[in-house]
Amino acid sequence: MSTTIFSPSDPLTWKQADTDVHVATRAGEFAGFVEFDGSAHLARDQRGTELGSFESLDAARAALERTRATPHPSTLAVRLRRAFMRRPRRARA
Repeated sequence: MSTTIFSPSDPLTWKQADTDVHVATRAGEFAGFVEFDGSAHLARDQRGTELGSFESLDAARAALERTRATPHPSTLAVRLRRAFMRRPRRARA
């Protein structure tokens, strides 16, 4: 099974996607985002897991910086796993 692992030393690159949304990438791959909901900055990692609610954008960004990139299974491995989990089909006569 092939996985993509990023070095924790790879810095995050930030881009402002909207007036209240900042998106992070690491080595060109999506790493998470920070969204301002009107009262707090909500940080989520690359899988959408909430990391917390923060008073400032800098604190939310720092929380995302502290998360480590988790390995992602390759698309082929996921397809194979799904194929093996399906029920066998009967041959038509």
